[in-house]
Amino acid sequence: MIRRKISICLICNSGAPVRQFSVSAAMVRIVGFACIAIIAAISFFAYDYYNLHHRSFTNHTLRSTISQQLDELGSQRKQIQKFADAINQLKTHLAGLKDSEKKLKMVANIDASKDQEGVFGIGGSLPEDIDTKIDLTKKHNSLVREMHEQVEQLNAGITSQGETFKTLFEHLENRQNILACTPSIRPVDGWITSRFGRRKSPFTGRIEFHKGLDIATRKKTPIVASAGGVVTYAGKKGYLGNVVIIDHGYGIVTRYAHLYKALKKKGEKVMRGDKIALVGSSGRTTGPHLHYEVRLNGVPVNPAKYFLD
Repeated sequence: MIRRKISICLICNSGAPVRQFSVSAAMVRIVGFACIAIIAAISFFAYDYYNLHHRSFTNHTLRSTISQQLDELGSQRKQIQKFADAINQLKTHLAGLKDSEKKLKMVANIDASKDQEGVFGIGGSLPEDIDTKIDLTKKHNSLVREMHEQVEQLNAGITSQGETFKTLFEHLENRQNILACTPSIRPVDGWITSRFGRRKSPFTGRIEFHKGLDIATRKKTPIVASAGGVVTYAGKKGYLGNVVIIDHGYGIVTRYAHLYKALKKKGEKVMRGDKIALVGSSGRTTGPHLHYEVRLNGVPVNPAKYFLD
């Protein structure tokens, strides 16, 4: 069998003699296969290096992301504990409001014995404080569930307490209105010449029932309203002469008689201390004085019991 050979000629540009080499075809094939194997090996290692580098970069990114998420989770758990502390403080404040309500009722002389329902329901027991020191990694869900339940209790308690304070405010406001409409000051300075009740009439000498107080003072001395109200009458009325009548509401009415002059007209609103008339001696009288009456639901009562000044 004839072996094929391949001749290789090397020609140099410098004029050096031509060199010739001869190699067998088998050698050429071996060298070719070797080159291919080397190239394949280099490509494999390059691809493997690329994959390792890419995975390393991805793992670094993933570790960074996980670290960031763990930090955020830790921060969220701390916030949950802070919210739990805030819920405990709100419960304490709400219980304090309930105590303030009781004190206000005592000051306002309101019977609180009928109030059986507390701010957190019947009995008013305060829910147990949330344990903010528990391991959140193990009891995170239970803490959140307990917080949710207590927030609902707080909402119900706040609503209940708000309604209670609203009712209390309305009661106190009504009480204040009654006080503002209750005669409490002397309508004029002077000396009392005739008191409320049975007396001997200075005109007939007979025993009669005197429905008010007679307060003697100088003529034209200003007379003031003993409480706030609305003037329902201003004019002459028989033996009483010139009269001003004020309706204070709640069934309370005051009368001011024997006036020299009325300073207010029917329908005008007056406040306690407003000037409403001047002392006179109109009607049947023995001299300048004010006849002052207080009527409760149409019945004359002793005006002296209402003086606070």
